[in-house]
Amino acid sequence: MNTNPSIGVAILTFNGMKHLPKCLTAVLNSKGIDKVLVIDSSSTDGTVEYVRKTNIELLCIPQSEFNHGLTREKARKYLNTDIVVMLTQDAYLVDESSIENLIKPIVFKKCAVTYGRQIPHDGAKFYESFPRHYNYPIVKSILQVRTMANLNIYGAKLFFCSDSFSAYANDKLDEIGGFPETLTHEDYLVSFKLLRNGYAIGYVSNAIVKHSHDYSLVMELKRHFDAGFVRGKFKELEDTTGKTEKIGVSFAIEFIKATKKQKGIIYIPYSLSILIAKYIGFKLGYFGVTFLPIAFKKRLSSHRFYWESIYVKTK
Repeated sequence: MNTNPSIGVAILTFNGMKHLPKCLTAVLNSKGIDKVLVIDSSSTDGTVEYVRKTNIELLCIPQSEFNHGLTREKARKYLNTDIVVMLTQDAYLVDESSIENLIKPIVFKKCAVTYGRQIPHDGAKFYESFPRHYNYPIVKSILQVRTMANLNIYGAKLFFCSDSFSAYANDKLDEIGGFPETLTHEDYLVSFKLLRNGYAIGYVSNAIVKHSHDYSLVMELKRHFDAGFVRGKFKELEDTTGKTEKIGVSFAIEFIKATKKQKGIIYIPYSLSILIAKYIGFKLGYFGVTFLPIAFKKRLSSHRFYWESIYVKTK
């Protein structure tokens, strides 16, 4: 890759008018971008019409064809740039240098994939904010590089990545066959393959977006059902990293400590209920890969559309 690579940004949307104007404005004000593509999954809230009024390229697909992996694969091939930046509609770049900072480790061949720091949206409360601060800390060196040599240090978190704000070297994606068909966690799966092929992943803490969610207990259970399902389906992940319990325990301890400090002891039972919902959801997904009927998977999943998509119906 040359030192002046072409940069494309892919933004996945579905009924995104609540967020898209802020997201797009920040992207269009960014430095060094050659192409921006919005790939929309049949929005009905004016998202498509809004994008058409801009100079941004738009690709519309039926919702039945949306897939967290294959839709991103379609986007990166459509852009056909040296580096592709993945962004979700509800992630707002904090400044015009965020994308430039994110791609630097790829430009200078330190990493094949990078992801940026996520901070809570303005006004986010404790339960929205804590996961962002826990998963996306400030690191002294700005860039944290991880390779397979670090497996004993990071365990299952070695391959952690988030396509809410990430960047990939397109030629390296070609080597591993691109993004796979998957319910979710396409970023983790791709990072796993890239590191296994001898490349590195980079966490860039000065490449920042605002991105957070206020999830109910039911949504926490459903999101972790999806995570468990992917973990149970792709057994090579566990064969490489071992089980994820150690990460879960570490999160739980810090979560309870932060609850006591910032919210008070009275809120600890609710925090425990969140942890229990996450655990039950994960285990249901993990063990339900083979024995749960699709009707149950659809009800337990946070991505109901996936179970109604062409990728499931044709299996």
